[in-house]
Amino acid sequence: MSAATDPTAKMLGENELLARGWAALPPEYRIPEIAPTLEEARAYCRRLAESHYENFHVVSRFLPKALRPHFHSIYAYCRISDDLGDEVGDCAAALALLDLWGNELDACYAGRARHPVFVALHETIHACSIPKEPFADLLTAFRQDQTVTRYETMQDVLGYCRYSANPVGRLVLHACGEVNDENFRLSDATCTALQLANFWQDVRVDFAKGRVYLPQADMRRFGVSDETIAKRIATPEFRALLRHEVELARHLFEDGLPLIQRVNRDLAVDLDLFSRGGLEILRAIERQDYDVLSARPSLSKRSKLALALRAIGGKALPFLRLGARTTGKAA
Repeated sequence: MSAATDPTAKMLGENELLARGWAALPPEYRIPEIAPTLEEARAYCRRLAESHYENFHVVSRFLPKALRPHFHSIYAYCRISDDLGDEVGDCAAALALLDLWGNELDACYAGRARHPVFVALHETIHACSIPKEPFADLLTAFRQDQTVTRYETMQDVLGYCRYSANPVGRLVLHACGEVNDENFRLSDATCTALQLANFWQDVRVDFAKGRVYLPQADMRRFGVSDETIAKRIATPEFRALLRHEVELARHLFEDGLPLIQRVNRDLAVDLDLFSRGGLEILRAIERQDYDVLSARPSLSKRSKLALALRAIGGKALPFLRLGARTTGKAA
């Protein structure tokens, strides 16, 4: 029997991969032998959310206090799932960890949760009637990141966003009890737009990781190559390409804005804020004349505060919400 077909050898190989993967991550990410209590699990998720809030945008001080534990558990799942795929630095080990995490998700739905994230998430799933699909879809995206580094068409990029970004919005809608097909459609547009805004903001960062999310067909059409990005020189051709991609992202934001008017006021504040923030990233790219290669566009603290104040104002005065009017190029 060869090593490839020997079950013991295969198990040893998987264990080695898992050991390499866990060694690259914070020790607290590991699965404990004994499951924590619900209270301990919720405290774990809250700490994780409060120390990493900048990335997934699913925990908000504007939401009702009773909902926050559910958002903490959803965020914690997203955060660790992302890190299993993106912070290990070893594709084989990352894939092994993501498979293990998927098994833990299955166990969570079967009532056998051990990791604090899944202990807390089990309660959230039960309380909010959340199906497994959006959680599993995120793992599909993170596995894809290990093997796919280029996308031929924009439809291919949008297909990736269907798994990497849209499930987060759907999880939020489930947690807030705002579940219907039209809300899902509008949320998908907003989440995809946010993902694209992040891609165009981070062209240089992603390239350093070996990934290019700019569609290859569009790059050829505008006369842009990997060498252009590697040299970090925003040629006229590169600027024209990014202008084209920014406009698509803006249209998607506009498509999703009606969702703000359809949901409860607390969630509307978050949606308003996320859309304003994404649109402001696009404007930051425009202010740099689409040169995201020499410097990463970012929002100042003053800009973030202004966006938050405008979004909060929309809670008291709904006509101020983004969804109540067209975005144009000013918010």
